[in-house]
Amino acid sequence: MPVHWTISHAKRLVVAVAKDEVTVADIEKYFAGITTDGAMSYRKIFEITHTPSVLTEANLRALGERVVLYAQHGQIGPVAIVAASDESFAQAQTFAAAASARRPLAIFRELHAARHWLDAQPLPEG
Repeated sequence: MPVHWTISHAKRLVVAVAKDEVTVADIEKYFAGITTDGAMSYRKIFEITHTPSVLTEANLRALGERVVLYAQHGQIGPVAIVAASDESFAQAQTFAAAASARRPLAIFRELHAARHWLDAQPLPEG
């Protein structure tokens, strides 16, 4: 499975790591999994540094638009994307531009900086 995630309900936090070749179906499975587990509103770290550029810009935009739809149907939490390589950083920027929803989203080169920023975001209600 190219996308692995853990959910801490106590901390209201999702940590996801994508490795190897990630498809749109893999990301959709992640969205569905965290939604089913009641964690879409949680703060999230999504680490994509070790994924080759398999997703096209059109795929990334479509996934971003999917986030906008999730936002229309409920609260979505802040997300910190960790993208250390130039290639993964560019992918994250494309996704972020398409995922324009009312929630904080930031892209980082280092996990530590992402976690520091995410810890400063308010916990979701509930």
